[in-house]
Amino acid sequence: MSDCKVCVDAGVCKMKTIITAKDNGMGMVDVTLESDCPNILRLSWVLTEPLSPYGEVEAEFSESTVYKLCEGRIPHTACPVPSAIVKAIEVAGDLGLKRDVSITFLEDERAFRTEPIITMY
Repeated sequence: MSDCKVCVDAGVCKMKTIITAKDNGMGMVDVTLESDCPNILRLSWVLTEPLSPYGEVEAEFSESTVYKLCEGRIPHTACPVPSAIVKAIEVAGDLGLKRDVSITFLEDERAFRTEPIITMY
């Protein structure tokens, strides 16, 4: 397994969070959070036990330990930090590769599209 450190700039709130996910050598991942956000700090106080990378990546949203701990602590459901925590766990657990993710607001839809978007009906 590998270690993973990511920085999340949450956007308009200008709060930044550093997520460190480390393999503990027993198939589990330890997560630490450093943040400007008081809500994320509250989350860090309860995110103290090692997490199973398989358990988090394969869980339904309602069954993810990370998302359960966010309930009642992160008041803004559009906050990108919980997703980034799961991504860091995935990478630290060798279940995914280190690849940046982004959310881009587009003024002109054609300005960003590089391949067709598949629509499911």
